[in-house]
Amino acid sequence: MPDDVRITGRAVNRTITVLMLSLFTVGSAEFVIAGLLPSIATDLDVTIYAAGMLVSAYAIAIVLAGPAITLLTARFSRRPLMLGLMILFVAGNALGAIAPTYEILLISRIASALTHCTFFALALVIGAGAVPAHKQGAAIARLAIGLNMANVLGVPLGTLLAASWGWRSTLWAVAALGALALVLVRVVIPAPEGIQRTGKDSVVGELRVLRRRPVLMAIAMSALSCGGVFAAYTFIAPILENLSGYPAQATGGLLLLFGLGAFTGSIIGGRLTDRTLLPSLTGVLAAVPVVLALYALLATNRWPSAVGLFVFGLSFGAILPALQARVMRSAGSDAPTLALAVNIAAMNIGIAFGSWLGGTILDQGHGLQFVILAGAVIAAAGFLLALAELLKERRIKEMTG
Repeated sequence: MPDDVRITGRAVNRTITVLMLSLFTVGSAEFVIAGLLPSIATDLDVTIYAAGMLVSAYAIAIVLAGPAITLLTARFSRRPLMLGLMILFVAGNALGAIAPTYEILLISRIASALTHCTFFALALVIGAGAVPAHKQGAAIARLAIGLNMANVLGVPLGTLLAASWGWRSTLWAVAALGALALVLVRVVIPAPEGIQRTGKDSVVGELRVLRRRPVLMAIAMSALSCGGVFAAYTFIAPILENLSGYPAQATGGLLLLFGLGAFTGSIIGGRLTDRTLLPSLTGVLAAVPVVLALYALLATNRWPSAVGLFVFGLSFGAILPALQARVMRSAGSDAPTLALAVNIAAMNIGIAFGSWLGGTILDQGHGLQFVILAGAVIAAAGFLLALAELLKERRIKEMTG
């Protein structure tokens, strides 16, 4: 980005590591609540359905408020904005930890969610801006690891903490991690002269980026691919127990296989992205529906199911850095933060849609294999969009010589 001063030497690794920890913390706040719902419902005397709204409200706040907050804060310098968002994040989770009523806990969740979209987008822009263009995919992949670990490690660790010391202790732990991230961002991330404004033009100029076909197509790919993945992943526990025949106690260990696959996939996806962005993106998006279709067949046997779960995670991890890099490069230096914020919101829409579709299919009496296949169909639509973009770019290159 033209207005950035590139970070050099060891400062790059320190910056990426701090951003990774920050994304792990913010991601954990979104995911960890799912494992606390029964305890919260009992403690605050509400139904499980009402407790479930703590998850839904968080996602809705991300989708509705995230891009708007990013747009409204576009003229702020990046590091001060990150610090302000992290202060709100810590305050929101601390409020949740002491919430005497369900209503206050709900407000605390929404307050925390308001930081999510903009913080993630800022972290990706700063992390990618810290390295040369040909290494941005690898940098984004390292940041994506933070989010993957939030799901793989943050959720089970938060649930174990709650089992020992109550659900409030988990929120205190998230707030403490947020406070640590706040200090590290303040100490490690370069001062405002090195990390400049999130946007350079007017609000209209910022919004104009969202009219670009490559940006919109990349955002649509994100929504569809995440929708396909989470149509299946939302129901991974019953898939492992009812289709594969694993005992319930084995689910946690098996999910680590998915996480290990996602971790490995993030690294592979980042390296592929640095070589050839759109061809690599098209390739990894093609892999997702194929993997899901095969997993629908393999899931009825224990060992093939375990292998398939790892490969499932591998394919999902590989698409994340490629999708984010495509959005960033399509947006250019005009408004990458806004474009990424909208992309993150689109991913959450895809996740919500995929989860809803999978649940609807089960409610209609169809089996879990059908749910996985439905996910493959949705993911295939994302691949077709990428293929259309790739073919279009090749035609343009042929015409221009």
